Amino acid sequence: MVKTGLPAIIVVTALALISVLPLSSQEESFAIREDFKDLKNWEPFTFKNEKRHSSYTIESEGKESYLRAESDDSVSAIIYKGEFNVYEFPKLKWRWKVNNVYEKGDAKTKEGDDYPLRVYVIFEYDPDRVGFLERSKYNAARLIYGKYPPDSSLNYIWSNKNHSEEILPSVYTNRSKMVLLQKGSSNTGKWITQEVDILGDYEKAFGKKPPAHATLGIMNDSDNTGEKSVSFIDSIELYN
Repeated sequence: MVKTGLPAIIVVTALALISVLPLSSQEESFAIREDFKDLKNWEPFTFKNEKRHSSYTIESEGKESYLRAESDDSVSAIIYKGEFNVYEFPKLKWRWKVNNVYEKGDAKTKEGDDYPLRVYVIFEYDPDRVGFLERSKYNAARLIYGKYPPDSSLNYIWSNKNHSEEILPSVYTNRSKMVLLQKGSSNTGKWITQEVDILGDYEKAFGKKPPAHATLGIMNDSDNTGEKSVSFIDSIELYN
């Protein structure tokens, strides 16, 4: 015979508590948790015919460390070495700070297409998502460069101007969209935390669902404006 009494009450009470407790903290998992102790998870990316490169270094202050991104009439980026599935890990969070924006910076012109800081989500080419002609172009590009170019990208930017739009097309390609998270100089010099939904932003920007696999990039560039800036990121988290 099964005995009832205090043990059963304890079990029932525990189950009741579990049913009302929030589960997000228990179920949440991470694909990337970068605190910038070093740059071992990142590799440099430079652009053809660009001789002046932005610099990316690790700086420390007490027990804290962070990425310092500096440009001076220069352009280059760092790219995360791994990839992730955006449907499994659609949430991205980071903390950033810029010391200044660019006076001549303008997201709507090629001459002003510089940003003191941007975080890229770079989506990999998926041949199953495109037609024959598009597939042929990507195959040709692979023969030239040794690998497929990206399918598309979201650029989460610190915009120099206070544009009214929340999302703008890149002035160079319709495969890249600019998501304006910070605008102008009102928050320069402050640490700002950003949280974004990659899937939702992609559908708003492109009107369709994204390819499954992607990676991250970070860039501070000033090759078009000829100006200079220093900016920082102290953490990046990618989670579900």
